[in-house]
Amino acid sequence: MERCLGIISVGDGENNFGLLCKNRPSYMLPFGGRYRLIDFTISNMVNHGIRTIAVYTGEKIRSTMDHLGEGKPWDLNRRLNGLFIFPPIYDGHSTSPGDLVQFYSTMEFFDQRREEYVFINHPNIIGKVDLDDAFKHFINSGADITLIYKKQEDPSGMLINCDKIHIDKDGELINIGLNLATEREFNHFLGMGFMKKDVFIKIIKESMESGNAGFLKDAMLKSKYKYKINTFEFDGHVETINNLKSFYDANLNLLNREIFNELFYEGGHILTKSKDEPSTFYTESSKVQNSLIANGCIIEGNVENSIIFRGVKIGKGAIVKNSIVMQKSEILDNAIAVNAILDKQASIGKGMRIIGSSVMPYVVEKYQKIGKD
Repeated sequence: MERCLGIISVGDGENNFGLLCKNRPSYMLPFGGRYRLIDFTISNMVNHGIRTIAVYTGEKIRSTMDHLGEGKPWDLNRRLNGLFIFPPIYDGHSTSPGDLVQFYSTMEFFDQRREEYVFINHPNIIGKVDLDDAFKHFINSGADITLIYKKQEDPSGMLINCDKIHIDKDGELINIGLNLATEREFNHFLGMGFMKKDVFIKIIKESMESGNAGFLKDAMLKSKYKYKINTFEFDGHVETINNLKSFYDANLNLLNREIFNELFYEGGHILTKSKDEPSTFYTESSKVQNSLIANGCIIEGNVENSIIFRGVKIGKGAIVKNSIVMQKSEILDNAIAVNAILDKQASIGKGMRIIGSSVMPYVVEKYQKIGKD
């Protein structure tokens, strides 16, 4: 797949995550004890031979630059290709709406690349799609664009307002709308697909000239009668992380061994920025059940059904249940955290209790200290 250029384009929706996205874009949310959401997208591309990846960031670029850097963890720190990070362009006071103007602002980059095809992926949808199979389908079908989808059942309504792709009996695109839960099963567009690079460039230029769309998806739909657009079905596990609840559930779903193995090991390992930490230390008073605990932690209390990130300290007599505790946070002696999310370096004081619900987890802001004072 060296003939293919990877594009990671982020959308909006950061307001759906509350305090967790106060200082970071949603694709940089910590995930699974050691990772960020964007790690899955980049790793899957690299594992399938894509060696040039362009990341179009949101406005909150600091954490992106700190985590991705030159792309060394993914072997993307190269001279001629590798990782390219494009911050948003500004029209004076605010960013221009839509991703088309961002793509157009870097048109020289696309013109100079030798790759014949592009693969576009939204990093908030996690799924280990076999890109080799999808690319073969794209090439062999002679399509200009191939979009990737999954048949989903959504009894709890978590995927309402997600993209619903309509296709005919031959897998050709009819349209893309919103899932309103009117059907028991729907075709969920995963925000990823292959395009011929010349078609990608042509759609961008035509839409910029006519002003008929702000986003690539809308521009593509307006041009659907000009090009052959087909689909590829993915039947693996997918996590769509578009709000606080889905982020909480996606993390806790990793406690299911089958889901964990599929997301982290099948089709190649997930790579991330390394941080050297010692092994986690468990004292005689600690008790851990069905939890994912990273390295560098000190566990003296009780942990159940939780995701614990690197460098976390859980004091003696403390109880952590159904919770996500991010890097270097502290839960001191006899404190209780149930159905909660603690952002990085947060602290729960001795004897304090924070209790949320599975529908609305209690969120402790980054650096926030909860105590009696």
